[in-house]
Amino acid sequence: MTKPVVTPAKTLADRRRMTRPQLWLFKGIAMLLPLVLLALLEGILRVAGYGHDLRLFVDDPQQPGFLVMNRYASERYFTETDNATVGNFEPFRKYKADGTLRIFVLGESTTIGYPYMHNGSFHRWLQYRLMHTFPEREFEIINLSLTAVNSYTVFGFARELAAHQPDAVLIYTGHNEYYGALGVGSTSSIAHNPKVVRLVLWLRDFRVVQLVTKALTKLKRAVSGKQVDLRENLMKRMAADQQISYGSGAYAQGIEQFKTNMNDLCQQLSGQKIPVFVSNLVSNEKDLKPFISASGNGPESAEQQYRLGKQAYKQGDFRTAKKAFIQAKELDLLRFRAPEAMNQVIDELGKQYPNVTVVDTKTYFERQSPQGILGKETLLEHVHPNLLGYALLSDAFYEALKKRRLIDPANRAELSFAQLRQQMPITTVDSLQGAYEMMILKEGWPFNEPMPPEETRPKTLEEQLAGALAVKQLIWRDAMNQLAAYYAKQNDLRKVLRVTESLILEYPNDPGLYDQAGKLCMSLSKNEDAVWHQKKAFQLANSFERAQRLFVLLLKMDRPDAALPYLRYAAANNQSGFSLGELQAFVEQLVGLKKQYEQDSTNVKLSNQLATGYLKFANATAATRYVKKTLQHDPHNAVALQLSRQIERLRK
Repeated sequence: MTKPVVTPAKTLADRRRMTRPQLWLFKGIAMLLPLVLLALLEGILRVAGYGHDLRLFVDDPQQPGFLVMNRYASERYFTETDNATVGNFEPFRKYKADGTLRIFVLGESTTIGYPYMHNGSFHRWLQYRLMHTFPEREFEIINLSLTAVNSYTVFGFARELAAHQPDAVLIYTGHNEYYGALGVGSTSSIAHNPKVVRLVLWLRDFRVVQLVTKALTKLKRAVSGKQVDLRENLMKRMAADQQISYGSGAYAQGIEQFKTNMNDLCQQLSGQKIPVFVSNLVSNEKDLKPFISASGNGPESAEQQYRLGKQAYKQGDFRTAKKAFIQAKELDLLRFRAPEAMNQVIDELGKQYPNVTVVDTKTYFERQSPQGILGKETLLEHVHPNLLGYALLSDAFYEALKKRRLIDPANRAELSFAQLRQQMPITTVDSLQGAYEMMILKEGWPFNEPMPPEETRPKTLEEQLAGALAVKQLIWRDAMNQLAAYYAKQNDLRKVLRVTESLILEYPNDPGLYDQAGKLCMSLSKNEDAVWHQKKAFQLANSFERAQRLFVLLLKMDRPDAALPYLRYAAANNQSGFSLGELQAFVEQLVGLKKQYEQDSTNVKLSNQLATGYLKFANATAATRYVKKTLQHDPHNAVALQLSRQIERLRK
């Protein structure tokens, strides 16, 4: 028999022992396995549609080829996503058209226009002024502001802008550093070190992190028995540390947080040659007493400083009064108003970065305030401007854009600030809604002002619509449509036009609104405004009907050179069944005659030819203009007198 081979134990042990490369491979797999499992889970969650894409922009589902602000973008910055706010949805082209001036706006509740969420905001005042001062130029002003956020959100959004070719970025922020999302005194605070906060914000992109965060939030609520009470106003829900004393650690952290985020923002955008306009901050000085004051009457008491300010103001010592009012704000323990240190940080930004301009909004407000002390003349409560205030904020940015030569209104009819205030299409409903929103806000913490007693008289339609908007029972466009229908029934075309222009600011890419406004302007004999609206409609959507309205109107206004391109388009896309060839030939001849007439305006033969030509196509308005010019030089001109009689018969 063959004896079995006995393997020495040492040889087996040697075989079981891993080689060094095998050991490293095993350790590597052990280390990578959790990451692989997390990546697998991440992929499964994404395929299953769990969680949200937190990018700033997404494709606009209503308009192919346009981008719009992502409604979930704010969730990155709120620990309690129930508190996450939603901003405007202002579409802009995915690929910027040549000649377009694209401006992004960043900030908080003041920047979005609270409580005038439609057309009261400063960027809409600015948009209207630019549109009407530079009618031939395209402007895209996209407001990315949110309520209850601060410089963390502003910086985060700013990092995503360069890829979208901004020509300017306008910023108004600083009041929410303590109680805005991730603020040092807010319920959503997660760390005091900006680097740690930014790491957490980056991780929130992952669906796994969103899943874990949601699970932990549910667990926390279950253990504490506390839910987010949406009946409380956002100010109360966001404020955790309601007593942050002047000079304290938390006070300094808020300033440092603002300084870090704003410096990094300006360094990034300025380094990319993107013009940045950062406004200094305004807040109520004389007409808002401190929210929470230290006890006693010592120098640390905000209430005592406020009383001293009131006393000095009453005595006419306005310099002392302003100083005391500002000190009262500085000592207010509930920090809903930015300390003066924030404006000092902003001033330094303009000195440090070549493409950063500091917009001195505070000076604009002081000029409109008695004795230069800010109060109810321009502000509604602690920080939010009234309509005059928002107009002033827009004026400050407009002048800054001029100074940096991004716009140049030289040699054109610039819409002045006074004209802007008169023409801005803010409806009565918009104004009333703002007033009602403010009453609701002040009824709650920290104002605690009782609601005024309800009037017994019947409410006007404007009041009914504004009230429904304030309590979220109606959407804004439906309210505007009802308002326009009401004014039309009253045959008040001016007010119908105002509502229509208001809708245009909200929906600047809707050609139908420009059509409506153009027709209303023609009915009101506002021909220049009619041309402006009809041109915008044609630019957005070329059509035979729009071209026809334009060339007819422009010929009526004796502008054949301007009418000719639209007449040629109409002739090339003729759907009327009537030949436009004869009219086109006449207008081409008319352009030549007008050039001759401009060189020799006393030539009655030319003026008669122009009148005859216009009359041939039943344009009595333009024909009359040239008959009158002939008769001015030759009162007995037989041709002109005959043409005058023909015009009278035509009008009858």
